[in-house]
Amino acid sequence: MSTTTTTAGPIGWTADERRLLIAVAAAHAISHLHILVFPPLFPLLRDSLGVGFVELGLSVTAFSVVSALTQAPVGFLVDRLGARRVLMAGLITGGLAYAGFAAFGGYAWLILAAVIAGLANATYHPADYALLNGGVATARMGRAFSLHTFAGYLGGAVAPTAMLLLAGIFSVRGAVLCAGLAAFVAAAFLFVACPRDIRVPKSNAGAGPQPRVMNPAIIGLTGFFVLIALSIGGTNGFAVASLVAGHGLSLAMASAALTAFLVGSAIGVLLGGRLADRTQRHGLVAAAGFAGSACCTFAVAMLPLPGLVIVMLLGLSGVLSGLCMPSRDMMVRAAAPPGQAGAAFGVVSTGFNIGGMVAPPMFGWLMDAGYPDSVFLLGAAFMVCTALAAALPELRRRPA
Repeated sequence: MSTTTTTAGPIGWTADERRLLIAVAAAHAISHLHILVFPPLFPLLRDSLGVGFVELGLSVTAFSVVSALTQAPVGFLVDRLGARRVLMAGLITGGLAYAGFAAFGGYAWLILAAVIAGLANATYHPADYALLNGGVATARMGRAFSLHTFAGYLGGAVAPTAMLLLAGIFSVRGAVLCAGLAAFVAAAFLFVACPRDIRVPKSNAGAGPQPRVMNPAIIGLTGFFVLIALSIGGTNGFAVASLVAGHGLSLAMASAALTAFLVGSAIGVLLGGRLADRTQRHGLVAAAGFAGSACCTFAVAMLPLPGLVIVMLLGLSGVLSGLCMPSRDMMVRAAAPPGQAGAAFGVVSTGFNIGGMVAPPMFGWLMDAGYPDSVFLLGAAFMVCTALAAALPELRRRPA
């Protein structure tokens, strides 16, 4: 890893911590922006490229598959080469991917840009978390993780509107170029704000074999991340369609319910950072949050509720699920062997990719089969499984 972890530190944030956090948060916002560069532009790209939505959707598939296959190896690379160096390479690679499409256009360049951007996306989680783990005091780590996650949510939230607005001003390829240039700006700031990578010497050979990152705790957390992706995948992708078809809500009210869930998740992430800094039982925090979120989601699935109540319940569900995210990251940090935070976060984050690929066809099949309410019912079931997966290791742990 690039730096050594601090444990105590001053009571307030130091200047170095603030610069590091801003740089890493900016990189994470760019990563979520880059995930949504092409999808909002699909209606415009279909006309300009002369292809159908199936062909356009292959760009998303290519991005996801490449990112899933390379995220764990990149995590090991972070620990070997340094988190700052790898993160800068990821930002520059993502910027070049979208700049290449802007320069040359065409469907082949669209797929190539998605493949290269998927490789760039694999660098963010391992490098981001390794930098924060090494540059922020333990007393503020939960809040650092929460601000990092919130920045990603923010980048994803502004992406659709920003891309369409830029396309209206500069054309489709101009909008894609702006997304690429944003990555170069973030890389430049990272170069200035973050300390250089420092080679951390390995412990003495006589001290015994080095701990393996692929230990049972990390493997279990990878499954935990899969469950998280499955828990929220149905709500993110099919909540609007499910509420319209199953509850008879108007499109505007159904969209407001999804917005409430997403905004609630962002608020919950910010609240969860302070909570994560105040407890050592992060598994119980995650279990309680997902259990509460499951109750809200189950109520939406099973009860005949007015639209306003559904909006409120999904907003509360978002807050409770978001509350868990900093504690989730602290669980990975605790399980990571010393000096291998990049590899640990790279491995477990692959669970998001796996869940993200499984969830859409699963929940989409429920909609096509005529079971719209089952979208929320299955989502609640996955939330219960997620809560159990978080709670069981904590319950087995004996108090010191």
